[in-house]
Amino acid sequence: MQGLQAAKEKASGLFANKPLLFKNAQYENFHVEQKGYDQMYDGEDLETPPSPDRPPPRHIDKYVRADCPCLSTRYTVALLACFGFSIMFGMRCNMSMAKLKMTEKHNTSSGVKEDTPFNWTVSVESSIDASYFAGYLITQVPGGYFASMYPANKIFGAAIVASAIFNMAIPGAMSVGPAAVVMLKIAQGFVEGVTYPSCHGIWRMWAPPLERSRLATLAFCGTYAGIVIGMPLSGLLTDYISWQTPFYFYGISGIIWYILWLWLVFERPSKHPHITAKELTYIEQSIGTATQAAMPGFFSTPWREFATSPPVYAIIVANFCRTWNFCLLVIFQSAYFNTRFNMQITESGFVGAIPHLIMTSLVPIGGMMADYLRKNNIMTTTNVRKLFNCGGFGLEAFFFVLVAYADNKYVATIELTLGVACSGFAISGYNVNHLDIAPRYASILMGLSNGIGTIAGFIVPIVIDYMTQEKDQLEKAITEWRAVFLMGATVHFIGITIYGIFASGELQPWAETAPPYETPLKSLDQETTFSEKPSEPLRGTEPPAYGSIAPPRPPAPQAHVPNNPFVSGALYQAEPIQPPAQTFEDLTDDGTY
Repeated sequence: MQGLQAAKEKASGLFANKPLLFKNAQYENFHVEQKGYDQMYDGEDLETPPSPDRPPPRHIDKYVRADCPCLSTRYTVALLACFGFSIMFGMRCNMSMAKLKMTEKHNTSSGVKEDTPFNWTVSVESSIDASYFAGYLITQVPGGYFASMYPANKIFGAAIVASAIFNMAIPGAMSVGPAAVVMLKIAQGFVEGVTYPSCHGIWRMWAPPLERSRLATLAFCGTYAGIVIGMPLSGLLTDYISWQTPFYFYGISGIIWYILWLWLVFERPSKHPHITAKELTYIEQSIGTATQAAMPGFFSTPWREFATSPPVYAIIVANFCRTWNFCLLVIFQSAYFNTRFNMQITESGFVGAIPHLIMTSLVPIGGMMADYLRKNNIMTTTNVRKLFNCGGFGLEAFFFVLVAYADNKYVATIELTLGVACSGFAISGYNVNHLDIAPRYASILMGLSNGIGTIAGFIVPIVIDYMTQEKDQLEKAITEWRAVFLMGATVHFIGITIYGIFASGELQPWAETAPPYETPLKSLDQETTFSEKPSEPLRGTEPPAYGSIAPPRPPAPQAHVPNNPFVSGALYQAEPIQPPAQTFEDLTDDGTY
């Protein structure tokens, strides 16, 4: 028995101060410390962890739970955000296909006849294309600021549904005149300008650090999935029904998506009524309290540090370069295949979707690869961001040079597909970098960088329309489109240089939050004294008053009472035991007992 007791004591000493850890294939190793206790909580013994922020279930939750049975809550948020971006970027394809339909040439007995119901000039088309980015630019930084102050999920959802409603109004505005279309496009860009910053505001609350790349890229791949689906779908609806149909289709899709978004997505994990205890604990403990702290006001936001930080400038330049070439492809890719290789509308829509289809699959793969390299300490976060961003930009620039000199539509399609697909790796670089350098200000930085990057989207339609004024003539089209793609490659090479030098993946000093002030606690080796009002000073410890107000003074030290059960987390110490008392006997005559 003594040997068994000794082994038990040895094991107890070995694990006495060890936190309990649990591991699941879906979660990283972590532990949760309960306030006031030295023991650890593993999240298994409670169906719903207590949280003051968690609301009671809504009326609809009594009949249908707000969760997807086959997905965790955070991946449900990512998937719905992906669908939202798909609808938003699909709407951008509606106008380009409608313009091709309205300028379609028909062979008649009297010759070639061009169907131009609105008879817009090149300058009018450029104004309509650029008007969207004028509104998009205005709300970038304000959108990031509001997403940090208010629930980002509500801002994101409201932006998508408002854009969908505006999209359904565009066909009617086209019958009124180009000025009405320009106003609607500005309004559409105005509300969509908050989507990217607010999405970063969502991940500030929902994305564990080692899952930032995969969650963010899963959401952002909807951008390219929207192009993949939007181009051929808009072409089919335009060809077989009417040019107005894509506008109505995507408008209704946006409204349906918004209903699902309101049902399934909440501001933060602690406010979700049906998130599992394990996932809630994992997200909140891995993120910590710094990113969930209250945001500072406008004047206390470190704007000066933003303006003097080289990593911030690296992200801004990368965003500008990426936006330049992305807008080039979204707006003019169908026109390139149509005028350079004489493709029909439906064919050019399908061919134009192929590069974005490949990229849509590579974007989340790149996110998982980036997280794998970081999680296993193979590369630092800084090197991972530089590798993926510069590698993606460099490969796309290389294939753009090949596309510029392509003389065959099949060769051009393959080269463009490879270039655009490889650029998907860059999303795991600059587009997630905000969460690395300043997670607390990620939504504001995203608005700042995306706002300046939007200037490229504002300039591209004007510049490309000016460079391709004679694209209807094949000889001129060859040289004009060659110059367009060579310029796109040059823009990417500039972005590679600046991002490779100045980018960083480390938390910046100005982004760290000051530790909150905590009132010094009484040492655990003192006895806890209870009173009716805990805030009152202990009796007998009031300092003498030298006026009308007696200054407060800490309570006087008290004698240690070990093994106090009322002190949370008190150390249980072994005390010496007084020897047992013996019966007292009188002395005998010889002085002995």
